[in-house]
Amino acid sequence: MDYVKLTAVMRDLALRAGDKIMEIYAADDFDVRSKSDDSPVTAADEAADAIISAGLRAAFPDVPLVTEEQSASHAQEVSTFLIVDPLDGTKEFIKRRGDFTVNIAYVVDGQPVRGVVYAPAKGRLFYTDETGMSVEETGQFDKSIAGPRKPIKVSTPDNAALLVVASKSHRDAATDTYISKYAIKDMKSAGSSLKFCLIATGEADLYPRLGRTMEWDTAAGHAVLTGAGGRVVRFDDHSDLTYGKPIFENPFFIAYAPGVALEKA
Repeated sequence: MDYVKLTAVMRDLALRAGDKIMEIYAADDFDVRSKSDDSPVTAADEAADAIISAGLRAAFPDVPLVTEEQSASHAQEVSTFLIVDPLDGTKEFIKRRGDFTVNIAYVVDGQPVRGVVYAPAKGRLFYTDETGMSVEETGQFDKSIAGPRKPIKVSTPDNAALLVVASKSHRDAATDTYISKYAIKDMKSAGSSLKFCLIATGEADLYPRLGRTMEWDTAAGHAVLTGAGGRVVRFDDHSDLTYGKPIFENPFFIAYAPGVALEKA
């Protein structure tokens, strides 16, 4: 893989998809439908998916592509592939909360090694650079040239005063019970893959997810967190979370900054 090209293409497509999403977000109203699994989908999901899919297929025609909106058509046996969630946090989008993201990642041998997470309503853009290190870009997000990039790195956590981030739309009693095992200084809620990015920047230390997620929900954020020195592991045995699983479904997991003394399930 040409990682210089991959970085540029993923960044460009995330920004273009973000523009389309914000165009629909600004409308007085937009249609919301339910998919077969009862999850919501909007015109923004579908428009962003079309932009990203076309761009990735043109740039990398020989690399398998998995996207949330086309998941039913994907073969299941794949370990190296591109994976996309064109609008992660659709519920946040519908409620106009702003905590939604565009997610594009590249998985090699079951591990996400490159990714971009763009939160267009919040003006935050995170991605792995050509070397695999994670950065946050600031500025005007010009599509032709990258703006100032600041390397990001996980914090050194204090296990007596941890910073925890949890899902805004999927918080439940099991998650609260697990979080209660830790000494917490502060806890915040966030939507979509932004939770991974908050750990990557040192704004949080720990994100446990005890609920159903799919690989396209996590791959880009996982890549950004890894490039910032963080880890994502299975909840049950603390082994690395892998990709290319049957139907692309994740087990429960924990994302964290190394140094957090993980509690058992």
